[in-house]
Parts: sequence; structure tokens; C-alpha cells
Amino acid sequence: MAKKSLKNKTFSSKIGLIAATVGSAVGLGNIWRFPAETQENGGAAFLILYIACVFILGIPVMLSEFSIGRAGGSDAVGCLKNLGARRGWWSVGGLAVLASYLILCFYMVVAGWTLEYLWQSVTGELYDGIGSDMKAVFATRMKEYITTTWEPLWATFLMIAINIAVLLGGVQKGIERLSNILMPLLFVLLAIFCVQSLTLPKAAEGVRYFLHPDWSAVTSRTVLNALGQAFFSLSLGMGILVTYASYFPRETRLTKTAMTVSILDLLVAVMMGIIIFPAVMSFGLQNEGIEGATLVFVTLPEVFMQMPGTRIWSILFFLLLGVAALTSTISIAEVSVAFIRDRFGMSRVKAVLVVMLPLLVFSSVCSLSQGALSHVTIFGNNIFSFLDTLATNMMLPLVSLGMCLWIGWFAPKGLLSGQLSNHGTLHTWLIRPVRFIIRYIAPVLILIVFICAFL
Repeated sequence: MAKKSLKNKTFSSKIGLIAATVGSAVGLGNIWRFPAETQENGGAAFLILYIACVFILGIPVMLSEFSIGRAGGSDAVGCLKNLGARRGWWSVGGLAVLASYLILCFYMVVAGWTLEYLWQSVTGELYDGIGSDMKAVFATRMKEYITTTWEPLWATFLMIAINIAVLLGGVQKGIERLSNILMPLLFVLLAIFCVQSLTLPKAAEGVRYFLHPDWSAVTSRTVLNALGQAFFSLSLGMGILVTYASYFPRETRLTKTAMTVSILDLLVAVMMGIIIFPAVMSFGLQNEGIEGATLVFVTLPEVFMQMPGTRIWSILFFLLLGVAALTSTISIAEVSVAFIRDRFGMSRVKAVLVVMLPLLVFSSVCSLSQGALSHVTIFGNNIFSFLDTLATNMMLPLVSLGMCLWIGWFAPKGLLSGQLSNHGTLHTWLIRPVRFIIRYIAPVLILIVFICAFL
């Protein structure tokens, strides 16, 4: 087995390790994608399928990435190299690094939007001059904001600057310390909103809709959507889990860690369902549809407008959203920072600047593609949408497929079992089923999801 890179510090505590890893998984996908998928795919029927996908497929794939990361002790490329993978397999790690960086380019823009909406909530500007047709006004304001030139750019630059400041602190003083603060804050904010949502007039009706399975709405596409949501929400295929696992202490129990991270990630999704559906039902918005950015930047401000203490709830929500965005962008950026450090022997300071400063240009282009550069299209999509489709629908499934094939069939003998058992010091019955899933089931299902994304 390869020795752990001396350049890689480890997380200093179990709590910090869990907080950082959960922070890497919990993001905007839990907050806006999960409620939308649930509404469109049979309520609790989708929830049940999603939970099944997390435990049957998501956790085994997560364990494969954890095993590669901790055993390899380097970046996503270096781990495979250190473990004796042939040159062709290194491209899997390289693809993970590239995919994560492309995601970072447009994710910074969306994260910047959360900062702008948080600021407008604090000042009250977000709710000034709202008439009776609240949805139309909020939708118009959102479109005007994201298509303007400078306002989204300043917010994006601020988010990039915050990321730089945290990443310069390193693994323990930067990523871990921030995660120890922000992740408890995120769950506290979620709990506050759950309590508030359950006191709304039609809360019971909303919870009933969320927790009642409509199996008649389930199709093969529903299953694929649940599988895609599981992979997306657990940050599989991005190189994040491989990179973070390289910071795990040797005594870390990978199976227990994967279970804890997955359960907490599921908890965030369920809490968002408890928050969203009672609110939507109580204010008669159930027929308007719950859709991505519209939910966060249009529908929920409309809900807050009808609640006592509008500004307070708005501030708390966009603070929650900002926390999720920040923990996600930091973890995504760390994939590239680790790669630059380990492949080119740079100091952390230089690596962080090499990774982050070009985003001032790349993320600006993504932001401007919503407005001034909207005429520039690639295969019919603006630059923002093209990068989103390329990275999330194409590259991430290919990375997950490659990781599963390598560790299932080509990795050194005993790598997976050695990592899951901490080289024989732990006894777990999961080794055989995890190996079976990684070898036979995961590759087939990932390939099906990949193909169906283009049908």
C-alpha cells in the first residue's frame, strides 16, 4: 500500500471529519432539487426510492471512493497512481478533477446569488414595492438580477474571496474549523424552519402530501431520477470524497463514516420536504410547481411575504442557503487545490491562488452567459447551462463508473476489504455485499442513468 502523502494533514477530530464530509455532500441539490423531484415523482414514493438508492448503491460507491482516497493518500489522480493503477486509469481521477472545476465555475455564480438575496433580505430591499401579484414581481426581479452585468459579478467575486480565505487556512484551520461552525448552524436553521412550517394553517395537509406515496406516479424514469438524486446529493464522482478521505486518520471507520454522512444528508433532504410542502400548501402554491431556482428565489420569498416577520424568515433562509453553498464550493475547490499541490509540488497558498483566481474570469463568463453573453451558445445552450449538463450529466457518471470498475476489478487484491476492516482490526459483514454491488450492480445502473440522460 502507498504511504500517505506527507503533504496531507488529517482532520483533527471525528466531529470535524464528519462535519466537513457532510458539508461536502449537503448543498443546493438537497435544498431545491429534492423538493422538486419529490413533487414530480409521487411524493413519498420518490422519497422511499431515493432512500433505497442511497443505502443500496450510494453508500457502496461512497465506500469505494473513501477506500481509494485513504489508501492512496493524495489527490484524485495521485491516489490511483499511488495504488498502482495503470496510466489509463489515471484519467478517471483527472476527469473527476476537471468535472469538479467546471462545476465550480457555475456553482460560484449561484452561490453569489444567495449572498445577494441575503443582503437584500437584511436591507429589506427584496420586499420593497411588492404588489398583489407577488410571484410575477419576484420572477421579474430574479430575471432582471441574473441578466444584469455587474451585480451578480460582485456577489460571485465575494463568494470566491470567502472561499480563498477558508482554503488558505488549510485542512484543519480552514475547512475543518469552518465546517465545525457552519454545519451545526445549518441544522439549527433547518430545525427552526421545520418548527415554523409545522405551525402553518395547512401544515398537516402538506406533510401528508410529502409522506403519502403515490405509486401510480412512479415510472422507470422515477427510479432513475431517484438514483441520480442519490449520486448528486452525496457528491459522488466529483473527486471530493476521494480527496477528503486522503485526510482521514488511519483509525477512521469508513463504513460508520459513510453511514453517518448518508443519514445526515438524507435528514437534510427530509427536513427540506417538511419545510417546503406545508408552506406551499398553506399559501395555495401547490399548483405552481416547485422548480429549482424558482423555488428558492421566487416561491419562497412569496411565502415569506405572507408570514409575520417576513424579513427575519427571509434572512434566516438565505443564510441557510449561503451556508450550504459555501460548504459545497469549498469542498469542490479543494479537489483542484489538492491536485495542484500534489501533482506540481506547490505550497497550499500558491495552489489555492492558481485554482481560485482564474474563477474571476471563468465564473464571470458563466454569469454573463445569462445576460450580455446569452447569444453565445454551445449545442443550443448558453455557457452556464452547457457546463452544467456536461459536468453533471456526462462527466460525473463516467467518473463513478470508472471508480467502481477499477476498485471492483483492477485494484490491488485486498484493497477494499483492508480499508473497510482497517486491515483486519474491525469485523464487518458488509465487505462482500459492498464488493458485489461495486462489481456488478453499480456499473450497470450508472451506465443506464448515463444513457437515459440523453434519451
